[in-house]
Amino acid sequence: MLNIALPKGRLGDKVYGMLEKAGYDCREIYEDNRKLVFENPVSGVKYLLVKPSDVAIYVERGAADVGVVGKDILLEYEPDVYELVDLKIGKCRMSVAAPNDYIEDMDSTLRVATKFVKIARDYYSSQNRDIEIIKLNGSIELAPILGLSDVIVDIVETGSTLRENNLKVLTSFCDISARFIANKSSFKFKNAAIEDMADKLRQMVANQ
Repeated sequence: MLNIALPKGRLGDKVYGMLEKAGYDCREIYEDNRKLVFENPVSGVKYLLVKPSDVAIYVERGAADVGVVGKDILLEYEPDVYELVDLKIGKCRMSVAAPNDYIEDMDSTLRVATKFVKIARDYYSSQNRDIEIIKLNGSIELAPILGLSDVIVDIVETGSTLRENNLKVLTSFCDISARFIANKSSFKFKNAAIEDMADKLRQMVANQ
């Protein structure tokens, strides 16, 4: 049986829809309950509903054999897992945004508010830009509005939240989407089952 770390929420619903079509159904998921573990011995799967940002931890540490996680999490935390398939869903962009009237002063240290500390550091390091990171966990858009930061580095999907707060995208530097990942030990010992699931997902992506 494969243990699958499934992210809660809208992304998880999309992922389960793909897996269900691929033959890994588990009807119990649709029942009105608060359970976090669902299994279907016939399909050979056990679904674990977890917070999206925790999927990689469950897979890396072997609590789950496989899972689906955003590329942003893989870039930020660099978990020791195999990235097998780009599912082409949950698409967005890692971007730098600032107030509409913002003009950058290249002679001063740039104050960057973000929850993606490593991604922001790596990006600005490639630009040889001197920065100060301000780590936040939510409502990143507030930082430049209140003068806490000059810019933000965050995921942008439609840009509507930015526009509603009088912010604009200065640049987008990385495409983000959901990735199918596997635990390295599981990939060795459950290789046939994992590869079969990965192949079916690749075929579904190709046919989209």
